[in-house]
Amino acid sequence: MKTRLSKSRQGFTLVEIMIVVAIIALLASIAVPGFLRARKRSQASRIINDLRLIDNACDMYAIENNKSSGNTVLVADWTKYMKAGTNLYLTGKDILGNAYGNQTVDSLPKVTNSAYNALSDVAPDPFWSPYH
Repeated sequence: MKTRLSKSRQGFTLVEIMIVVAIIALLASIAVPGFLRARKRSQASRIINDLRLIDNACDMYAIENNKSSGNTVLVADWTKYMKAGTNLYLTGKDILGNAYGNQTVDSLPKVTNSAYNALSDVAPDPFWSPYH
């Protein structure tokens, strides 16, 4: 039995495949910067939220240990008031790996300079207020 080969083969030409690849590359070049910006913005929001948690932890520490304004709260002391297993509880560092350090009772914690510099392109000065 003889099989007949069809002369009109169906498929894509190299040019058509190259056009599709070019379109996908164009869409990726448009989308990737937006994703990176959103990631940096979420990191900045996480740092602001961490600073709020640290402020609350220092207040709780001061109340429970009868500390007055201006007293220093060590990292080991304020991390005890964080949820167990979280990054703040375990390390006392922000999402970028910068240590928050010791804090002072009744003063707001400050964002680290390295975190501020790394994220200032997506988070302007008003975003960091009052933590900068």
